[in-house]
Amino acid sequence: MSVRPAHLLVIFGATGDLAQRMLLPSLFALARDGLLPERLRILGSARSALDNEGFRQLVAESVARRVAPADHDALALQRLLERVEYQPAAVDDSAAMAALVARVHELRGNADVVFHLSTAPRWYAPICAALAAAGLGGPGMRVLLEKPIGHDLASSMAINAGVCQAFDEDRVFRIDHYLGKEGVQNLIALRFGNALFEPLWNAQHIEQVQITVAETVGVEGRGDYYDDSGALRDMVQNHLLQLFCLTAMEPPSHFEPTAVRNEKIKVLRSLRMIERDQVATHTAIGQYGPGAVAGVAVPGYAEELGRESRCETYVALRAHVDNWRWSGVPFYLRTGKRLPRRCTEIYLQFRAVPHSIFAQAGARVEPNALVIRLQPEERIEMMLMNKTPGLDRGGLKLAQVALDLDLHERFSAHSRRLAYERLYLDAIEGNGTLFVRRDETEAAWQWIDTIIQGWQHGGMLPRSYPAGSWGPSSAVSLAERHGHSWRE
Repeated sequence: MSVRPAHLLVIFGATGDLAQRMLLPSLFALARDGLLPERLRILGSARSALDNEGFRQLVAESVARRVAPADHDALALQRLLERVEYQPAAVDDSAAMAALVARVHELRGNADVVFHLSTAPRWYAPICAALAAAGLGGPGMRVLLEKPIGHDLASSMAINAGVCQAFDEDRVFRIDHYLGKEGVQNLIALRFGNALFEPLWNAQHIEQVQITVAETVGVEGRGDYYDDSGALRDMVQNHLLQLFCLTAMEPPSHFEPTAVRNEKIKVLRSLRMIERDQVATHTAIGQYGPGAVAGVAVPGYAEELGRESRCETYVALRAHVDNWRWSGVPFYLRTGKRLPRRCTEIYLQFRAVPHSIFAQAGARVEPNALVIRLQPEERIEMMLMNKTPGLDRGGLKLAQVALDLDLHERFSAHSRRLAYERLYLDAIEGNGTLFVRRDETEAAWQWIDTIIQGWQHGGMLPRSYPAGSWGPSSAVSLAERHGHSWRE
């Protein structure tokens, strides 16, 4: 089925934090580089009582704050502002919604429309219902949803059901912005564009896999939201499990939405449940206390929040995929706030050589490893054993060295794109490859819910760890009891 590019983008929540930090600067970058469809109009909407000029001023201020000075372009900004207008509306205000809908009809003509719901998830179904009632839910209409889609499986299913009453599933684009990152795209290219790796990408050759998303920041004004979700719901349910799926999935037949999503859902359905009697040995949770990050003293989570809390700001998991490719290989997942450094990386440790011919000389042979670093810089390292230079009259000496591909250096002439630049273009063009399908979201929630229920049943509470450390000691034990250690 052919899909026409949309000629109208409607952003609900257009004055919010996400819009000002990411969405509006992304649209500016696309406009500056001539990548937006020539006829595309942008209609912002929110509760704020702004007029067109007030909203355009907000757009200009967002670009000034968030775009590097070297990338500023007054003419490009002016061209973007000429595309932009604003219509205030609240979902629970029928008159305001009627005025918004009327303006959408005026702007779209017969063109396709993308509705981006950058709002609290509880508004997704009511907004979609209002759009459908106004004749804006049929063919040619697409809707973008921000994570989280719900708080658990039941709420996720309810939200999805409400949205899908108005929009068919193939016109629902669920965003996990990690999938728009350059490094995540490169993971797909590395796996399926090189004959070197695929024969080794399985349990016969790989000993363990670690996926880390570490943050140095605290809750940064998101305390109330974060305290109601925690690290497992906020990070593991979406970002880490998406990286997990891309690492573990089978090669898709084509790089197109249905084929890629089908392979990802197979991984989630092969993911072994962590049952109640396993949460103590297969999971570790923590909450940061006072400490220092990069030499700067920082308060603990409870102090930042202003009250005591049982919310986990760190979680580590030992997961297994029960299929032919990965049977017996542990996947260690971890994420946390106030850790020593910011990084997102995938670490694959290969199995040791079956017999070392250097053992008698006392030389230690370390396992080979592949490190795929996604942020803050994109880098691929292959850890190999190499002879230490010298005459070695007392026996051969070995050292582990890295074959290091610095992607920033190699592609320094290419501009680095915000994730939303790619995601907006794909949504406008109707390409759903980098968006999450309903069954993926619900399969992920089912796995997460089982873990949370296990914590609640066993009364498992987060253990304190100093800000600036790599988490609680229980996370170290999680790996070491199986003869592994975290890469730090």
